[in-house]
Amino acid sequence: MKVVIAIDSYKGSLSSIDAGKAASVGVNEVFPQAETVVLPIADGGEGTVDALCTGLNGTKERVTVTGPLGAPVVAEYGIIDGTAIIEMSSAAGITLISAEERNPMLTTTYGVGEVIKDAIYKGCRSFIVGIGGSATNDGGIGMLQALGFSLLDENGKDVPFGAIGIKSLAKIDITTALPELKECTFKVACDVTNPLCGENGASAVYGPQKGATPDMVIELDKLLEKYANLTSASLNGADMATPGAGAAGGLGFAFRYYLCAELVRGIELILNQIKLEEHIKDADIVITGEGRLDSQTAMGKAPNGVALIAKKYGVPVIAVGGSVLNDPVKSESCAIDACFSIMKKPCTLEEAMDITSAFENLTFTVEQIFRLIKSIKKKEI
Repeated sequence: MKVVIAIDSYKGSLSSIDAGKAASVGVNEVFPQAETVVLPIADGGEGTVDALCTGLNGTKERVTVTGPLGAPVVAEYGIIDGTAIIEMSSAAGITLISAEERNPMLTTTYGVGEVIKDAIYKGCRSFIVGIGGSATNDGGIGMLQALGFSLLDENGKDVPFGAIGIKSLAKIDITTALPELKECTFKVACDVTNPLCGENGASAVYGPQKGATPDMVIELDKLLEKYANLTSASLNGADMATPGAGAAGGLGFAFRYYLCAELVRGIELILNQIKLEEHIKDADIVITGEGRLDSQTAMGKAPNGVALIAKKYGVPVIAVGGSVLNDPVKSESCAIDACFSIMKKPCTLEEAMDITSAFENLTFTVEQIFRLIKSIKKKEI
């Protein structure tokens, strides 16, 4: 028997790899000879660097960069076989500043560019970048500045950090960018389809949660439109309506048009990176899951991404979660066959999230599932 185990992290408790190890122990308690393949998964957001570096024997790098409001922060990224795995939130994330400090007119993506530059200097030419959780709305101009692009005012001086810099932006010179960028490829984990501007754009939809007032949202949208027009003139074409261009306050736009990045759904990007399909092809059972299984599980989240691949090969999929709400399996878009909560008894949230308890509960639940499978197999024989 071959069992492929690809469980997303139980946030605040078990990492993806630890959850997979717990499930593996449960399987082998019942089928000692079973082959269990534990793979790390994430959706391109928080935890992606940890999951992939741990599961694929990568290395973690730390670099001090410019934070979202200019103060230095230490950003961590991973390198796996020459590919850099970056979470933009480590350099320009909303969690790096307090609620009182949020101001998308001032926050910058400069640190994201500094992380990329550090990885380039360490030999990376392939990049996987998750752009969720940003504090910014600068269209990615900070990142471009850090990478050597010249974003200049009418006097030929660099514009200031943040969206406010677009006010004085008069010229974009792409010839000054780091020459190594021509050798680089970028794949960006982007799970939103918002355009850069308009009622569904970066400023209108995400600006308020980053601290934008209603008047600021209007101004930010106009600034991004100005930036898009300057970009189109500098690059001989750039479409502000491109799906995903509005991601991370317009960072998706900068990646797509200045760095020729491919914007990809996060789970598809990560599952391709770990070569999940190759492992599932000859599997007998797949185990997946996450901290909470609910009606959103089928809406592009990691466990359903795993299940959709398994369905291509007719492999049954079992999901295990800390909690199960609203019967996710009943959704027509859900490819999971059955789901189980790992909770054995009523307890507090703190008790449920205790790492040791969660590991034991997950192991116990998977063991019971496979005891049932064994009993059914005996009957069939």
